[in-house]
Amino acid sequence: MTTKIAAAHQVHQILADYDYFLFDCDGVIWLGDHILPHVVETLALLKKHNKTVFFVTNNSSKARDDYLEKFQKLGIPDVDKTEVFGSSYALAVYVEKILKLPKDKKVWVLGEAGIEKELRALGYTTLGGTDPALVADGLKFDASHPALTQLDPDVGAVVAGLSLNINYLKLSATLQYLLKDNKTIPFIATNIDLTFPSKGMLLIGAGSIIETVSFASGRQPDAICGKPNLSMMNSIKADCPGLKENPKRGLMVGDRLNTDMKFGRDGGLDTLLVLTGIEKEEVVKALPSETAPTYYADKLGDFFELLQ
Repeated sequence: MTTKIAAAHQVHQILADYDYFLFDCDGVIWLGDHILPHVVETLALLKKHNKTVFFVTNNSSKARDDYLEKFQKLGIPDVDKTEVFGSSYALAVYVEKILKLPKDKKVWVLGEAGIEKELRALGYTTLGGTDPALVADGLKFDASHPALTQLDPDVGAVVAGLSLNINYLKLSATLQYLLKDNKTIPFIATNIDLTFPSKGMLLIGAGSIIETVSFASGRQPDAICGKPNLSMMNSIKADCPGLKENPKRGLMVGDRLNTDMKFGRDGGLDTLLVLTGIEKEEVVKALPSETAPTYYADKLGDFFELLQ
């Protein structure tokens, strides 16, 4: 059974019980380009109480530096790059540390600039992605396009995430690499979110795009580097020994049951669901105890408001 945060004494208890707060961004901190009410004050409250904060997002369209710019633009001060764990960063670390892809190998990207920036920061050359030649104005599909017929033999991995300028050429070129060498090229995904919230709407997420090339190729990703996959949690714990030693002092805050709440629960953390993104209160209240969040709240800003 879950507990709704609706009183000041509950906020005080959470401040006493947890030292580490992991936040999803979209649907929790902001919606699109609009910050949610009293988020700044709530984050300041946590910092005042010497809490460790991490921002954990599945949005692969941005690199960590891009997120720092967004935090500043929205008026959220004092966010450090080490506090930001995006799926694009987790994917790049996976390619280098787990896959151990040699730096003379290239990476084909079905996705946005966030993935490219993080891979390039680690010394990799990327193809595809935001290459303007793949989205030229007036470009009509041509099966003899070089992206389909002249595959680069140095591509050693295919990575996929959210792509805001998807087209048939990009999907088909990605398929060619996934089928290459009897389907042996590594296939890494950022996350499998089917949708994401923006300006009161649900938009198509990375998982829906990845599923297209997965279905066409008859392959599932070899690894998924975003929530709820624990590779991201393990990266966070590696940077935060206290959380690794005592995960029950950590609280995962998100707006999705199947990613954020599962991510926290599988990582040994307690969980807090906010209702500013995907989920509805009636659904949360009806969940069995094994899948229900530890707590839920109307919004993250309630932490600040309830103490006034």
